[in-house]
Amino acid sequence: MAVKTMPAQAQPHHHHARARRGGVARAMPRLKTVLIAATAYVVALLFLFPYVVMLLTSLRSQESLRDVTFWPDEWVWSNLTDFWGSGLAGNLWVTIKVAAGSTVLVLLVALPAAYYAARHNFRGRNAFLILVLITQMFQPTAMVVGIYREFFQFGLVDSIWALILVNAGFNLAFAVWILTAYFSSIPRELEEAAFIDGNGRFGALFRITLPLAMPGVITALIFTFIAAWNEFVVALTLTTTTANQPLPVALNSFIGQYQVDWQNLFAGSVIATIPVIILFALIERKVVGGLTAGSIK
Repeated sequence: MAVKTMPAQAQPHHHHARARRGGVARAMPRLKTVLIAATAYVVALLFLFPYVVMLLTSLRSQESLRDVTFWPDEWVWSNLTDFWGSGLAGNLWVTIKVAAGSTVLVLLVALPAAYYAARHNFRGRNAFLILVLITQMFQPTAMVVGIYREFFQFGLVDSIWALILVNAGFNLAFAVWILTAYFSSIPRELEEAAFIDGNGRFGALFRITLPLAMPGVITALIFTFIAAWNEFVVALTLTTTTANQPLPVALNSFIGQYQVDWQNLFAGSVIATIPVIILFALIERKVVGGLTAGSIK
């Protein structure tokens, strides 16, 4: 029986057709990647634009604040250097102490609470975790009167300790939730292997579990630190002297009844933003890892 063969001239045609289809298939993912990257850059620029305006305004003179030009005609760098001589450096130090103290207190309480919730199926565990999440619905503004009365009775008004306790209390629930999810994603078998090697519960926690959960710990740390750093309403209510006010409250002094000192206000805002940007840039990868941790079991 004769076998029909494809003409020799037709074979290269199909070969080139497959090559063209393969080239188109390879080109499409590249085009999609370019479009996604371009969209991401546009969104990033939209978010960064207010900060650029803030920086440029902080370098303007008082006379050029109402100029329609985007770039200042005269760069007044003294607006940034005068910050340290205006007394606001002390308020910056207060902010650092409040944010750092709140973060340390939150981690000291949230770590054992989250570890116990992740490793023990005790009665009411789910209700406890839901209650922890519900507490995030309460805003400090809605309870500021009660908070003031409570600290007034304890004699802690106009105290840094009051600000540390309040900020720790309002950020504790988020830290417990994040850390519980991360501890739950770590296999129990790793701790059981540590028990066999002679480690106790605390030894397994500090040598095995806690190092593996470090992305979740960093996530709780950065979010607590930023929330305490930016807190305004409670700090404005609980502090009465300028020396004990955090920087966000002290910057409010540039807003007068009839005039706003915009260039100095923005200069202080730029300086207040720099430490948070540096901190977030240093640990950004671990923050992403903590937010993508496994779900609660």
